[in-house]
Order: sequence, then C-alpha cells, then structure tokens
Amino acid sequence: MFRRIRGATARRLIVVAASTTLVGALAVLVGVVVVYQRADVTTVGAVEFTDELPIPPLADSRVDADGTRVFDLQMRAGRTEFRPGQFTETWGFNGDYLGPTLRASRGEKVRVQVHNALPEASTVHWHGMHVPAAMDGGPHQMVEPGSDWAPQWTIDQPAATLWYHPHPHGATESHVRRGLAGVFLLDDPAADALALPRTYGVDDLPIIVQDVKFRGDQLDGAHAMFRDVGFLGDQTMVNGALAPFRPVDDELVRLRLLNASTARTYTFGFSDDRAFALIGTDGGLLERPAELNRIRLSPGERAEVVVRFEPGAATTLRSYPLDAGLDFWTQRFSGGDDTFDIMQFRPAEVLRPSPALPATLVRPEIPDGSAATAEREFDLSFGSINGQQMAMDRVDFAVTRGSTEIWTVRNVDGMPHNFHVHDVQFRVLERDGSPPPPELSGPKDTVFLPRGGSVRLALRFDGPADPQTPYMYHCHLLWHEDMGMMGQFVVVEPGGAAGKPPAHGH
Repeated sequence: MFRRIRGATARRLIVVAASTTLVGALAVLVGVVVVYQRADVTTVGAVEFTDELPIPPLADSRVDADGTRVFDLQMRAGRTEFRPGQFTETWGFNGDYLGPTLRASRGEKVRVQVHNALPEASTVHWHGMHVPAAMDGGPHQMVEPGSDWAPQWTIDQPAATLWYHPHPHGATESHVRRGLAGVFLLDDPAADALALPRTYGVDDLPIIVQDVKFRGDQLDGAHAMFRDVGFLGDQTMVNGALAPFRPVDDELVRLRLLNASTARTYTFGFSDDRAFALIGTDGGLLERPAELNRIRLSPGERAEVVVRFEPGAATTLRSYPLDAGLDFWTQRFSGGDDTFDIMQFRPAEVLRPSPALPATLVRPEIPDGSAATAEREFDLSFGSINGQQMAMDRVDFAVTRGSTEIWTVRNVDGMPHNFHVHDVQFRVLERDGSPPPPELSGPKDTVFLPRGGSVRLALRFDGPADPQTPYMYHCHLLWHEDMGMMGQFVVVEPGGAAGKPPAHGH
C-alpha cells in the first residue's frame, strides 16, 4: 500500500513539474512574441511637422598673420527644449546641442582651438579628414576637463561633406548620443566650377539625422532587449529638431545627408518615391550623377543628393525598412523593420529656376588598386576584429607612406556592422564579389556590411609618417566600437617599423 501511494505521489509530482515547466516555457514564448511584436517602430503618417528646420550656423573663424584659418570649439553641457516646455540635458559644441558647421578650402592651413568644459575627458575626431595622426582626435588625443587642444593641419583633399565628433575609447556612443557632432565642409576649385546648388542654408542644406528616445529630462541611452546593434531610438531628429519642415524656394536643392546616429542604419527616400541625383559620397563628388530613389546610410556615412521640387508639391523625407538580407529576428531587433517620416519639404507656389545638373562632375582621387603592394584581411565579429579586441598600447600593423593596399573586409557574425578607416578615402573595388553599385562608386571612408557581406577596398596612405601615433579602423556602430571592435595602424617611412603608443592616450 505504501509503495502504491508513494508511486502515485511521485507521478503527481512529475505531472506537476512537467506542467509547471510547460507553463513557464509558454510564458517565456509569449513574452518573446510580445517583445518581437512591439520591437518595430513606425512614425509614417503620424508626424505633425510644426517647426522649421534649423540650419547649423557657419562657424566664425579668423585668419592669423601666417594665413592659418582658426576656429574655436568648446565642448560643453547644456539644456535643450526639443519638446515645448520640456528641457533635456544635452551636450554640444559652442552651444547646448550639436555644433556649428566648419568650412575651409583645399590648400588652407587650419587650426581648431578646442576647449573641454565638460565634466568628462573627451576628444574631437575629424571624421573623413586626411590629417596627421597626432591631429586626428582619436582616443590617443584625449582632452581632459578644463583643458585645451589645438590641432592644426593643411587641407589636402577634394571638396567633401565631413563631420566631427568625439572618439574616447569605451565612451564614444554616450558622447555622440548626447549631442556632440557637427559638419565640416571642404571646398575646392574643381567643385566650385560646377553648376551645383551651393548657397549654404538656402539651396545647400546639411541634414544631420539622429534617432532619439526621451526619459524625463534625459536623452535615454538604454539598450532595449535583444538590441545587439546598440542604442535605437523611437523618434528621429534633423539638425536637433524633432519632425521639422523646410520651406523650399528653388527647383533644385542639395541635401548633405549625414547619419549621425550611433547604431541605426537608414534607407532614405521620399514619400512619393521621387528620384534624386546622388552627386557625392563620404569623401567627395562622384564622376557623374547617379539617379536613385533610395540610398542606405549606416552610422557615420554621408551622401550628397540633389532633389528636384515642383511648385506647391510637398514631400516627406522618409526612412524605409532595411533591405540587407538579415534574418527575421535580426531584421526586427536591428531596427530593420522600422520606418520614419523624418522631415517635410514645402515648395513655394513659384520656384527660382536652377541650372541643370552637369553630366559629369569630377574624377575621384581614390586608388584603383592596380599599384597595390600589400593585401590584408579583416573579419568583423561582435567585440573584435580578426579575433582581437582593441588594445590602446598595441599597434596591429604598419603601412608604408605612399603605398597602396587592398583590404578585404568580411562580416562573419549574424548582426550588421560597418567599417570605418581614419585618414583615408578608399575605393570600393567589389561588394560581395561583384562591382560596386553607384552609391559605392565614389570616395568612401565608411562602408556597411550586413551579415555574410564582404568588400574589397583600395587604400592609399599618403602620410605623414608617424610610427608612434596610430590611426584607427573600426565598426562605426558606436557601441560595437566601445566594446572593442577596433584596431590601430601607423604610417611609417619605407623600411620603418611601428613604435609603441602610450597606453592611455595621454
């Protein structure tokens, strides 16, 4: 009898345990389904465009006796009224949020006098600029609170839309997300001679796109569940304004698109699917305009597009779902299913005529790879490149000044990445074994790689040589960079060898 009771009790316990396990598993499954269903964001058709687009002011500058153009930048904390009557704690350059547009011409000597009025050490990196390594503003050029830094160099590259932002090792995502970013425009005679829209703030507009999320009086920086790409916001801003509109008075308007988000990749297009002319990429103009109706920009990438407007016909700049071959899980939690109405353009009933776009622009000054003297391979996976995490005191390799190399970069894990190289503009020779599309045919310093994707790049290293001070290469999804997806190289004279950088960048 006792054995029968004990056996029945055991069976009941097994049934209860099994039922509890099943209920728990179902609860987890339901929870995952709910999280999945709520993970996508759309603002299409739900945005009221009530504020006119602000245009970052052109930075004041002065010219010293030796001809050097001097800019002043102060990193500082502030409060910004993004929402009526609600102030948010932010950081900015020379203001509460974002920074002024710096502008200089090819051949000019420039000096930027940086003062750090923040409570934390930071840097200012000149993204896309050909600049001596000691002036690059990477993690080895930290500026302590209350301190100054005055990098100087000669502009020696074509007209382009570049930008500046912090680059402190391990904290870049946080510093950029809080608002430290600005545009740096370069001019040159070849570009000036072309019939392109060029009046800053009128028919030539910087479009700095960021995604944000608010938590009280803070910009929320939390990573939601399963967001392996980093921070993703639920709203977008342009030039620091939520859902702005822009009156249009010209037939053709040049938009200098900058993805200044820390993790989100955008697929830009217009709500009416109108075509636009791509005229420039990260590092300058294309050889000829390319007609597109979508362009994908991952964090750090830029594109110059010219849009034709019709009198009285409003249209909305929109970000469409990401088409990058991701699986359904990664697509959803990397923001690939999200859609945003970003800003609205409102053409006047009568528009100023614009000259037709030229059929040819400039020949990009990027190598074709034919003179390459070395090849390297880079495998990207979360937290590492070629299986190694970033180490401040380790130089991963040296390149010879004046040499051209071919780099093959592969994404070997399941999440999106991109690849940014300091100091150089490269040519994309191949994407996934095929010739690059038009949007990758111009000068690039950052390139998107979906899972399983690969690119072959041609890079030329024109110096100057500095065996002690490294440049960076890294994923520009900034949390990935902060977690160690970064390496270092130095430029040396022929036959030279790499030195050892300071361990902490001071």
